This record gives sequence, C-alpha cells and structure tokens, in this order.
Amino acid sequence: MSILIKPIITEKATAGSEMNNCYTFLVAPTSNKVEIKKSVEATYGVSVEKVRTLSYGVERKTRYTKTGLQQGKTNSIKKSNHSGCRRGCY
Repeated sequence: MSILIKPIITEKATAGSEMNNCYTFLVAPTSNKVEIKKSVEATYGVSVEKVRTLSYGVERKTRYTKTGLQQGKTNSIKKSNHSGCRRGCY
C-alpha cells in the first residue's frame, strides 16, 4: 500500500498552495511524518520543510425514520499538510 492516496483539492487547500506553498494530501492512516516526507520528495521531486498531520476519527450518525432507526458511520481518515515545498533545483 502506498503512503500517498490522493491530493486534496478544495478551496481551502488550493488557497494554501497558492499563497503559502502548502500542499494537502490524503495519506495512509498508519503512516508517520518521516514516511510521508520521503514519499512526497520521491514522488514530486521537491524538498519538504515541514509535515503536519491531522487524524479524523469515525463520525457516528443516527436517524429516526418511518421504517425505524437507521445507524451509520463515516470512515476515519488522515490528512497531511506540507509547507515550504520547493523544487530540488533551487
């Protein structure tokens, strides 16, 4: 399983990449900051200064409907935010 799953493309993430040179990725939940940094540097050919991670837990929801009680949950995810990504040629 690879460390980087996909980049996150939202308004907030795009604004961060344009203004602050910070990029956001959805990463494997078992990965740590060192593995994430090496994976980004190998994949995109940049040097990463700092890695910040956010772990979101499961969100459980209950709904009362005509047919009865409906229960569900969302998946737990981990996001990674990289700041100061620079090309290797600088």
